[in-house]
Amino acid sequence: MGGAPDFPEVEGEVLAFWEADDTFRGSVERRTKEEFVFYDGPPFANGLPHYGHLLTGYVKDLVPRYRTMRGFRVERRFGWDTHGLPAELEAQRVLGLKTKAEILELGIEKFNAACREAVLKYTDEWRSYVTRQARWVDFDNDYKTLSPDYMESVIWAFKTLYDKGLVYEGLRVLPYCWNDETPLSTHELRMDDDVYQQRQDPSVTVAVELETGERLLAWTTTPWTLPSNLAMAVGPDLDYVTVNDDEGRPMILAEARLQAYGFTDIIRKFKGTELIGKRYTPLFDFFADTPNAFQVIAGDHVTTDDGTGVVHLAPAYGEEDQLACDAVGIPTILTVDDGARFTSVVPPYQGLHVFEANRPIIRDLKANGALVREDSYVHSYPHCWRCRNPLIYKAVSSWFVEVTRIRDRMVELNEDITWTPEHVKHGQFGKWLSNARDWSISRNRFWGSPIPVWRSDDPTYPRIDVYGSIAELERDFGVEVTDLHRPYVDLLTRPNPDDPTGKSTMRRVPDVLDVWFDSGAMSFAQVHYPFENTEWFESHFPGDFIVEYIGQTRGWFYTMHVLATALFDRPAFKSVLSHGIVLGSDGLKMSKSLRNYPDVREVFDRDGADAMRWFLMSSPILRGGNLIVTEEGIREGVRQVLIPLWNAWSFFALYANAAGIEGQATKQPTDLLDRYLLARLRLFVTDVQEKLDRYDIASACDAVSEYVDVLTNWYIRRSRDRFWAGEQAAIDTLYTALETLCRAVAPLLPLVAEDIWRGLTGERSVHLTDWPVVDELPDDPALVESMERAREVCSVASAIRKATGIRARQPLEKLTVATADDLHALTGLIAAEVNVREIVLTSVDAIDAPVSQQLTVNARAAGPRLGKAVQTAIKASKTGDWSIAEDGVVVAGGIELVDGEYTLTTTLATEAVSSGPAGASASTASGLLPGGGFIVLDTTITPELEAEGTARDVIRSIQQARRDSGLEVTDRIRLAVTAEPPVARAVETHRELIMRETLATDLVVQEGSELEIDLRS
Repeated sequence: MGGAPDFPEVEGEVLAFWEADDTFRGSVERRTKEEFVFYDGPPFANGLPHYGHLLTGYVKDLVPRYRTMRGFRVERRFGWDTHGLPAELEAQRVLGLKTKAEILELGIEKFNAACREAVLKYTDEWRSYVTRQARWVDFDNDYKTLSPDYMESVIWAFKTLYDKGLVYEGLRVLPYCWNDETPLSTHELRMDDDVYQQRQDPSVTVAVELETGERLLAWTTTPWTLPSNLAMAVGPDLDYVTVNDDEGRPMILAEARLQAYGFTDIIRKFKGTELIGKRYTPLFDFFADTPNAFQVIAGDHVTTDDGTGVVHLAPAYGEEDQLACDAVGIPTILTVDDGARFTSVVPPYQGLHVFEANRPIIRDLKANGALVREDSYVHSYPHCWRCRNPLIYKAVSSWFVEVTRIRDRMVELNEDITWTPEHVKHGQFGKWLSNARDWSISRNRFWGSPIPVWRSDDPTYPRIDVYGSIAELERDFGVEVTDLHRPYVDLLTRPNPDDPTGKSTMRRVPDVLDVWFDSGAMSFAQVHYPFENTEWFESHFPGDFIVEYIGQTRGWFYTMHVLATALFDRPAFKSVLSHGIVLGSDGLKMSKSLRNYPDVREVFDRDGADAMRWFLMSSPILRGGNLIVTEEGIREGVRQVLIPLWNAWSFFALYANAAGIEGQATKQPTDLLDRYLLARLRLFVTDVQEKLDRYDIASACDAVSEYVDVLTNWYIRRSRDRFWAGEQAAIDTLYTALETLCRAVAPLLPLVAEDIWRGLTGERSVHLTDWPVVDELPDDPALVESMERAREVCSVASAIRKATGIRARQPLEKLTVATADDLHALTGLIAAEVNVREIVLTSVDAIDAPVSQQLTVNARAAGPRLGKAVQTAIKASKTGDWSIAEDGVVVAGGIELVDGEYTLTTTLATEAVSSGPAGASASTASGLLPGGGFIVLDTTITPELEAEGTARDVIRSIQQARRDSGLEVTDRIRLAVTAEPPVARAVETHRELIMRETLATDLVVQEGSELEIDLRS
């Protein structure tokens, strides 16, 4: 037990024991109480784990461990998210493919085989990583979203939604990734802050000629959409004006934008309603014959924050554009292909990528006189969260879940969910729900669960079939279905039953489902509901707990809530912890290229997994804040909690072994300090339990830190003499505290707690025990309160010593404590801790101390009520022109203040102090107590006191020499001390004290030039 602990080595031994003992399985199987259902959000396995996974993984381990100790059975199945663009992009990288055309040329079968291989590439690394962090989870009974069972549940969900009328197909403008050639859902743009990045684009103001002769000015930051312009929108209630340009031509724009364009003289002012319905000449003639096009229409989205107050509308490339144009019968016309390159419908720009086309389009507008102004515009612009390329908005044919139909019910069901932090419920998540849009769930890609819709290939004989099970597919297509992936599912065709000619064929629509649909189905798809486990699922839904980072309020949390509401009219989960984001040491997002975070494996190997766990679990990140990861922060947890806890165990083992005593559980000790420690233990366990019950993990960690401090820096410090004497009561009390503490911290520090607990008890595992029941421990809040006040006294006295330069080993004569608390039973403890000979207890009023009060006026709070008079009150508070009436009313400068408008601070002046030698004048130093009252420490050091302080310094040097010599704590020694005459005299004077403290059987003192210690066993 000697020396500093090597925590990584300790952890390695514990992990090896768990594996050999199958402790995890034992912890699950021995619990027969009701089940606690935990949902494990599935990660992608085509990349290595990072700090985000580490953080979430610790919570995913901590909560089930705690609930298991509370008697619940907690199954923990690991899950793998295997579909979607992450897998496809990795496969494209491996295969050297850039476009969908190249994928089709290779063949979907070969491409999807590469996707399957990519998603399972790092499963071994994941297992090793998760095991090393001491997370207990079942890898052998995992679920994968690519399995036929899981996918069957997914298509069942689609069909159920379709049958309920909650799925429809439509041509809608969506965020679109031209690199991946697929749309995204709106919620995918709001998951991470870095989806929106600053981008510089050209912005142009163009003029179109109205049928009445004026030129209407419109502004856009996407010049490439101007060839698709089909209408102009104005705000009906906005004010517009006619002005003349430099050539005398009448121009129309919003009045609020006059200054931005340098116009001053207004010819006419009118409302936007006057412009509605007016026709104009198209900028380009590509779509001149389009019905209802090229008119001014009303737009509720038009503002005067920037631009001209007139919005150009290209219904194929703007969601609001399309809605406004649909309302007046203007069709949606596409001009670009899946790769965002212009097609032949706009010949001058055919083959150009939209961003490449900006410059030639601007050039042509200038040539035909339509360009009024060109600027450079820096704005926040959405990028693909997978490939990081800038997105466009584009009309695509997609299948949608009609979220808007169930939106109100989703908001209602959110009230049944307990959120941590609580503000997310009605904040980030609640507001998102209130404004939720229909969810685009189809992707024109390759690797994913299929859209289970078959359609007639001849519109003359229309028919749509939607399938929700493998059995239904086998029934209609007459073949065995073993794989629901493309291309196999695409090969399922049959004659159209509604075609009497027998020529048309039912073919599957080629799209696959959004990967978020897979994730949202996790609660039921992982157990193959409704095809298996029906009774279990329906009696255990919603799940009890899930955890992920805050961005999942727009991702996994959201899609689970959508599907649970739509399918079951219930929330998907009862409680959720939504944590913040892990940042690098420079405060920026973690980046491999920047090397701005410590390597996880290096931290495990140097400090241990429990050190990392403690750093993350005790941080503000679990309250929704972000966290900067630094090596110093990780090591601070080791210093403040892990090492003190280990030292307490080491101390116990040392003295219990030395005395030959085995510790026994004790419930009602008689010694005052023993009783305090166990009464404080009772409050501690109750407090941690209450905090973990509501998933306030960081506060639970705070409680642990406080109790470990009580245990090591108060109880053990003040009980050393009793352990030295081998007192059974002290050993039993420390045993009880350590054994109970280990069980309480087992979910928070599972490896270190396991090693200490097994060493204490000799039993199998702390993780097989139950949560501590503290009913039999002392219930003595009054004693705890008094002892806490005594500790405050000692803390303030220690601070005074530090401020006055008086070392802790130097005895002082007297400490006066002025407080309303009754500390008479604790004066001996206080005197020993503070190292004074006398404690004087008195009331605050009975002692003349330099106490004063300071008034501070809160201008922000008092200003609205007092107006200018607040300055008079502030000046009076600074000059002392204020008073407190007998009824407690505060008056400053003749102005009466009310609660909240001021603060009163009690201050205590410190008198002149001296720690000089004999003959120095008496001196004192004072300090305020946090709980009220103050102390006065006599800092006069007499020759007698100075000699005793010198003797105690020598004792410390002797004890260090004992340690350096490798002596056991019980070894007796023969001692010789050589020192300068003053020191030698002090040693001689305090001979008995030195011999008793150092276990010396005899002591020889000699004078010399410096301190020399000679000891022999």
